[in-house]
Amino acid sequence: MSNELESVNLLVLLYRWRKPIIIISAAAAVLSAVVSFVIKEKYKSTVVMFATQQHSFGEQLLEQVKKEDVLAYGEEEDAERLLQLINSEQIRNKIIDKYNLWEVYEIAKTDRGANTLIGKEYNENVTARLTKFGSIEVEVMDESPERARDMANDIAAYADTVSNKMRTDRALEAFQYAQSSLQNLESDVRLLEDSMKRLQEIGVYSYVDQIAALTDQYGTALAEGHPDRAQQIKDQMNFLSRYGATYTRIEKILDEDYEKLGIVKKRYDLMKIDIATKLPSKFIVDSASAADKKSYPIRWLIVAMSTASAFIFTFITMLLMDNFKRLRQEGRI
Repeated sequence: MSNELESVNLLVLLYRWRKPIIIISAAAAVLSAVVSFVIKEKYKSTVVMFATQQHSFGEQLLEQVKKEDVLAYGEEEDAERLLQLINSEQIRNKIIDKYNLWEVYEIAKTDRGANTLIGKEYNENVTARLTKFGSIEVEVMDESPERARDMANDIAAYADTVSNKMRTDRALEAFQYAQSSLQNLESDVRLLEDSMKRLQEIGVYSYVDQIAALTDQYGTALAEGHPDRAQQIKDQMNFLSRYGATYTRIEKILDEDYEKLGIVKKRYDLMKIDIATKLPSKFIVDSASAADKKSYPIRWLIVAMSTASAFIFTFITMLLMDNFKRLRQEGRI
């Protein structure tokens, strides 16, 4: 019963104060309508993309076993890394400079806190987020539909530029190390090959095989009773023995260095390919296009919200005034 009385009282108060409520609400509607037409119109353009898996392209060409597919969609971590690049200061500064957003946003570079102001304005007009499908959606709002379109597409393009630069810088360090290692190893191999060549020129070309053959010949000469022939063979064996340890050591080191040279040369070629290759960091699903209809402001929503707010505020104010008046009449305040 009390709830019904309270509802009736509210309706009575609403009817009693209908004129000021209607006047204030109407004024708010007119004012908000005027303001909504003063607000600059903005158009929205959107790019939707999927991140790619970031792997070495050199490995895909040179390795016999392919570990990953360079054409595969990226995982969530790849998408998060790409999102960080899109939101990076590098891309933001490129877009600001290319489209002279200082002038567009009417911010002077000499103003105090100018970088903070333009950064805030940029973030209000440019947003990038992960969708529930794992894609990245970049939205750009601008007074010009063509500029909004171009900015959105350029942000996607600059993501590749920044990603490739980071990958190339990292690959360049590895390439320079591989190049230095390759050059040092090739120099060592040449020195060892020169030493081996000199040994071969004096007759030491396969120490183990030569000694084995001479040993057989020496035994045969002694068995057949040819001491002079046996002595000649003995002299040859003594000659080879003087260089045997050196030959064996050089031969062992050369075999190891040839194996290392193959590995280092492969890594060198791999890094060289990675430096020269520019791989996309994303797959574009939908490129941005120029909008033919504004996205902001939504005038009817502004007017509706302003009118509703004015109505509620006025009614609450009248209700408080009525209660205050009643309590004062009752002497309670």
